[in-house]
Amino acid sequence: MELTLLGTGAPEGLPRPSCPCAVCASARGPWARAATALLADDALLLDLTPGAVFAAARAVPDGTTLVVGEYHAVPDVPRRVLVTGGARSGKSVEAEQRLETFPEVVYVATGGRRDGDPEWAARIGLHRERRPGAWRTEETCELAELLRADGPPLLIDCLSLWLTDAMDRVGAWEDERWHDGGGEAALRERVAELVAAVRGTRRPVVLVTNEVGSGVVPATSAGRRFRDELGRLNAAVAAECEQVLLVVAGQVLVLRG
Repeated sequence: MELTLLGTGAPEGLPRPSCPCAVCASARGPWARAATALLADDALLLDLTPGAVFAAARAVPDGTTLVVGEYHAVPDVPRRVLVTGGARSGKSVEAEQRLETFPEVVYVATGGRRDGDPEWAARIGLHRERRPGAWRTEETCELAELLRADGPPLLIDCLSLWLTDAMDRVGAWEDERWHDGGGEAALRERVAELVAAVRGTRRPVVLVTNEVGSGVVPATSAGRRFRDELGRLNAAVAAECEQVLLVVAGQVLVLRG
Protein backbone atom coordinates (compact mmCIF):
# COMPACT_ATOMS: atom_id res chain seq x y z
CA MET A 1 0.00 0.00 0.00
CA GLU A 2 1.20 3.48 -0.81
CA LEU A 3 0.14 6.25 1.56
CA THR A 4 0.39 9.87 0.53
CA LEU A 5 0.20 12.46 3.30
CA LEU A 6 0.02 16.03 2.07
CA GLY A 7 0.13 19.26 4.00
CA THR A 8 0.46 20.00 7.70
CA GLY A 9 -2.59 18.63 9.47
CA ALA A 10 -4.41 21.91 10.03
CA PRO A 11 -7.77 22.12 8.21
CA GLU A 12 -6.88 25.56 6.89
CA GLY A 13 -3.21 24.74 6.45
CA LEU A 14 -0.25 26.37 8.15
CA PRO A 15 -0.37 29.28 8.37
CA ARG A 16 -4.03 29.61 9.28
CA PRO A 17 -5.27 32.67 7.38
CA SER A 18 -6.86 34.38 10.38
CA CYS A 19 -4.21 33.53 13.00
CA PRO A 20 -1.92 36.40 14.10
CA CYS A 21 0.58 34.27 16.07
CA ALA A 22 4.28 34.34 15.19
CA VAL A 23 4.32 30.65 14.18
CA CYS A 24 1.65 31.14 11.51
CA ALA A 25 3.16 34.45 10.45
CA SER A 26 6.60 32.88 10.06
CA ALA A 27 5.11 30.01 8.05
CA ARG A 28 3.96 32.51 5.43
CA GLY A 29 7.52 32.82 4.23
CA PRO A 30 9.66 31.74 2.64
CA TRP A 31 7.50 28.57 2.38
CA ALA A 32 3.82 28.22 3.21
CA ARG A 33 2.35 24.78 3.69
CA ALA A 34 -1.15 23.66 2.71
CA ALA A 35 -3.84 21.70 4.52
CA THR A 36 -3.86 17.91 4.81
CA ALA A 37 -4.88 15.40 2.16
CA LEU A 38 -4.36 11.63 2.50
CA LEU A 39 -4.23 9.17 -0.37
CA ALA A 40 -4.10 5.35 -0.14
CA ASP A 41 -2.96 3.78 -3.43
CA ASP A 42 -4.07 7.01 -5.11
CA ALA A 43 -7.56 6.75 -3.58
CA LEU A 44 -8.60 9.90 -1.73
CA LEU A 45 -9.38 9.19 1.93
CA LEU A 46 -9.21 12.69 3.32
CA ASP A 47 -9.23 15.97 1.49
CA LEU A 48 -8.99 19.21 3.43
CA THR A 49 -6.83 20.90 0.82
CA PRO A 50 -8.43 23.78 -1.08
CA GLY A 51 -6.32 23.18 -4.21
CA ALA A 52 -4.06 20.72 -5.96
CA VAL A 53 -0.76 19.88 -4.31
CA PHE A 54 2.67 18.67 -5.26
CA ALA A 55 4.28 15.90 -3.21
CA ALA A 56 7.71 14.31 -2.93
CA ALA A 57 7.99 10.62 -2.05
CA ARG A 58 10.09 9.09 0.74
CA ALA A 59 10.45 5.30 1.12
CA VAL A 60 10.23 3.64 4.55
CA PRO A 61 11.71 0.20 5.52
CA ASP A 62 8.55 -1.90 5.08
CA GLY A 63 8.15 -0.84 1.49
CA THR A 64 5.35 1.65 2.13
CA THR A 65 5.94 4.99 0.50
CA LEU A 66 5.08 8.03 2.59
CA VAL A 67 4.65 11.15 0.54
CA VAL A 68 4.98 14.48 2.29
CA GLY A 69 5.23 17.86 0.72
CA GLU A 70 3.44 20.76 -0.94
CA TYR A 71 5.14 24.12 -0.68
CA HIS A 72 4.28 27.45 -2.25
CA ALA A 73 6.84 30.23 -2.28
CA VAL A 74 5.59 33.51 -0.82
CA PRO A 75 7.40 36.73 0.11
CA ASP A 76 9.11 36.72 3.52
CA VAL A 77 8.30 40.06 5.13
CA PRO A 78 8.34 39.89 8.94
CA ARG A 79 5.52 41.92 10.42
CA ARG A 80 6.98 41.94 13.94
CA VAL A 81 10.69 42.29 14.69
CA LEU A 82 12.41 42.47 18.09
CA VAL A 83 15.90 44.00 18.25
CA THR A 84 17.80 43.48 21.49
CA GLY A 85 21.32 44.23 22.65
CA GLY A 86 23.44 46.07 25.17
CA ALA A 87 24.05 49.79 25.58
CA ARG A 88 25.54 51.48 22.51
CA SER A 89 25.51 48.19 20.65
CA GLY A 90 23.86 49.68 17.55
CA LYS A 91 20.41 48.20 18.15
CA SER A 92 18.49 51.44 17.56
CA VAL A 93 20.30 52.07 14.28
CA GLU A 94 19.52 48.51 13.16
CA ALA A 95 15.85 48.97 14.10
CA GLU A 96 15.60 52.23 12.17
CA GLN A 97 17.15 50.65 9.07
CA ARG A 98 14.47 47.95 9.13
CA LEU A 99 11.82 50.59 8.38
CA GLU A 100 13.73 53.16 6.33
CA THR A 101 12.05 52.16 3.06
CA PHE A 102 8.55 52.92 4.36
CA PRO A 103 7.25 56.35 3.35
CA GLU A 104 5.69 56.92 6.78
CA VAL A 105 6.66 55.56 10.20
CA VAL A 106 5.54 56.39 13.72
CA TYR A 107 8.52 56.47 16.07
CA VAL A 108 7.31 55.71 19.58
CA ALA A 109 9.66 57.07 22.25
CA THR A 110 8.96 55.55 25.66
CA GLY A 111 11.65 57.48 27.54
CA GLY A 112 9.73 60.73 27.86
CA ARG A 113 11.30 64.07 28.70
CA ARG A 114 13.72 64.73 31.53
CA ASP A 115 13.77 68.43 32.30
CA GLY A 116 17.12 69.71 33.51
CA ASP A 117 19.08 66.74 32.10
CA PRO A 118 21.20 68.03 29.18
CA GLU A 119 22.85 64.66 28.58
CA TRP A 120 19.44 63.02 28.05
CA ALA A 121 18.38 65.87 25.76
CA ALA A 122 21.53 65.31 23.67
CA ARG A 123 20.72 61.60 23.33
CA ILE A 124 17.20 62.40 22.14
CA GLY A 125 18.57 64.97 19.70
CA LEU A 126 20.90 62.44 18.09
CA HIS A 127 18.03 60.01 17.57
CA ARG A 128 15.87 62.69 15.97
CA GLU A 129 18.62 63.85 13.60
CA ARG A 130 19.12 60.28 12.39
CA ARG A 131 15.47 59.62 11.56
CA PRO A 132 13.88 60.57 8.20
CA GLY A 133 12.00 63.83 8.22
CA ALA A 134 8.74 62.12 7.21
CA TRP A 135 8.65 60.04 10.37
CA ARG A 136 6.29 61.15 13.12
CA THR A 137 7.28 60.91 16.79
CA GLU A 138 4.97 60.02 19.66
CA GLU A 139 6.21 60.13 23.24
CA THR A 140 4.04 57.65 25.11
CA CYS A 141 4.05 54.40 27.05
CA GLU A 142 0.50 53.50 25.97
CA LEU A 143 1.82 50.94 23.52
CA ALA A 144 -1.13 48.54 23.51
CA GLU A 145 -3.44 51.28 22.25
CA LEU A 146 -1.11 52.11 19.36
CA LEU A 147 -0.60 48.46 18.43
CA ARG A 148 -4.35 47.83 18.30
CA ALA A 149 -4.99 50.84 16.06
CA ASP A 150 -4.58 50.89 12.29
CA GLY A 151 -1.88 53.04 10.81
CA PRO A 152 1.67 53.15 9.43
CA PRO A 153 4.50 50.99 10.80
CA LEU A 154 5.65 51.51 14.38
CA LEU A 155 9.18 51.68 15.72
CA ILE A 156 9.03 51.32 19.51
CA ASP A 157 12.19 52.37 21.32
CA CYS A 158 12.35 50.93 23.85
CA LEU A 159 10.70 48.19 25.96
CA SER A 160 13.09 48.61 28.88
CA LEU A 161 11.97 52.22 29.42
CA TRP A 162 8.36 51.11 28.97
CA LEU A 163 8.92 48.58 31.76
CA THR A 164 10.42 51.27 33.98
CA ASP A 165 7.25 53.32 33.54
CA ALA A 166 5.04 50.27 34.14
CA MET A 167 6.88 49.45 37.37
CA ASP A 168 6.59 53.08 38.49
CA ARG A 169 2.82 52.94 38.01
CA VAL A 170 2.31 49.85 40.16
CA GLY A 171 4.86 50.67 42.85
CA ALA A 172 7.01 47.70 41.93
CA TRP A 173 10.21 49.18 43.34
CA GLU A 174 9.08 48.78 46.93
CA ASP A 175 9.23 45.26 48.34
CA GLU A 176 6.07 45.63 50.42
CA ARG A 177 3.95 46.98 47.57
CA TRP A 178 5.38 44.41 45.19
CA HIS A 179 4.54 41.34 47.26
CA ASP A 180 1.58 42.41 49.38
CA GLY A 181 0.16 45.49 47.70
CA GLY A 182 -0.78 43.97 44.37
CA GLY A 183 2.17 45.39 42.46
CA GLU A 184 3.27 42.07 41.03
CA ALA A 185 -0.22 41.14 39.83
CA ALA A 186 -0.76 44.60 38.35
CA LEU A 187 2.51 44.45 36.43
CA ARG A 188 1.73 40.97 35.10
CA GLU A 189 -1.61 42.29 33.83
CA ARG A 190 -0.01 45.25 32.09
CA VAL A 191 2.66 43.08 30.47
CA ALA A 192 0.03 40.56 29.31
CA GLU A 193 -1.93 43.38 27.69
CA LEU A 194 1.17 44.52 25.79
CA VAL A 195 2.09 41.00 24.66
CA ALA A 196 -1.47 40.38 23.42
CA ALA A 197 -1.36 43.66 21.49
CA VAL A 198 1.92 42.66 19.83
CA ARG A 199 0.36 39.30 18.88
CA GLY A 200 -2.74 40.87 17.38
CA THR A 201 -1.36 43.98 15.70
CA ARG A 202 -1.91 44.38 11.97
CA ARG A 203 0.80 47.02 11.68
CA PRO A 204 4.43 46.30 10.88
CA VAL A 205 6.32 46.91 14.12
CA VAL A 206 9.96 46.91 15.17
CA LEU A 207 10.55 46.84 18.92
CA VAL A 208 13.84 47.70 20.60
CA THR A 209 14.83 46.39 24.01
CA ASN A 210 17.90 45.93 26.20
CA GLU A 211 19.77 42.91 27.47
CA VAL A 212 20.64 43.58 31.11
CA GLY A 213 20.94 40.08 32.53
CA SER A 214 24.43 39.23 31.33
CA GLY A 215 26.42 41.51 33.61
CA VAL A 216 26.86 42.15 37.31
CA VAL A 217 23.99 41.07 39.57
CA PRO A 218 22.32 44.28 40.85
CA ALA A 219 23.06 45.10 44.48
CA THR A 220 19.46 45.99 45.39
CA SER A 221 16.27 43.95 45.36
CA ALA A 222 14.63 46.61 43.15
CA GLY A 223 17.45 46.34 40.63
CA ARG A 224 17.26 42.56 40.57
CA ARG A 225 13.49 42.78 40.16
CA PHE A 226 13.85 45.03 37.12
CA ARG A 227 16.44 42.71 35.60
CA ASP A 228 14.19 39.68 36.09
CA GLU A 229 11.04 41.38 34.81
CA LEU A 230 12.81 42.71 31.71
CA GLY A 231 14.07 39.21 30.94
CA ARG A 232 10.53 37.86 31.19
CA LEU A 233 9.14 40.70 29.07
CA ASN A 234 11.78 40.21 26.36
CA ALA A 235 11.08 36.47 26.19
CA ALA A 236 7.31 36.99 25.97
CA VAL A 237 7.57 39.60 23.22
CA ALA A 238 10.18 37.58 21.30
CA ALA A 239 7.76 34.64 21.21
CA GLU A 240 5.29 36.85 19.31
CA CYS A 241 7.78 38.12 16.73
CA GLU A 242 8.65 36.50 13.44
CA GLN A 243 12.20 37.82 13.64
CA VAL A 244 14.45 38.39 16.68
CA LEU A 245 17.85 40.06 16.32
CA LEU A 246 20.71 40.43 18.81
CA VAL A 247 23.11 43.31 18.18
CA VAL A 248 26.57 42.99 19.71
CA ALA A 249 29.36 45.51 19.01
CA GLY A 250 27.48 46.71 15.96
CA GLN A 251 27.12 43.18 14.56
CA VAL A 252 23.69 41.67 14.01
CA LEU A 253 23.00 38.06 15.01
CA VAL A 254 19.74 36.51 13.84
CA LEU A 255 18.21 34.56 16.73
CA ARG A 256 14.95 33.83 14.96
CA GLY A 257 13.66 34.27 11.42
